[in-house]
Amino acid sequence: MPHKSDYGQKKVHKVMKEFKRGTLHSGGSGKKVKSRKQAIAIAMSEAGLSRKQKRSARGSGVFGTSELAQGYRKI
Repeated sequence: MPHKSDYGQKKVHKVMKEFKRGTLHSGGSGKKVKSRKQAIAIAMSEAGLSRKQKRSARGSGVFGTSELAQGYRKI
């Protein structure tokens, strides 16, 4: 059974090929993507590789999740 990283690598490869050919469009406006950084962001998002970073960043801060659930505010 393929790992998630294998799927992610294939998806990133496919999206970057579309970018190089000039057929990659953004989802919101539908315009052609001209920036390599934007193409990478789209590829990571579609492959589901950006979710891992969001999960780890969500827990960081002054208080943990248990303190926030108890009603403490961040200052």
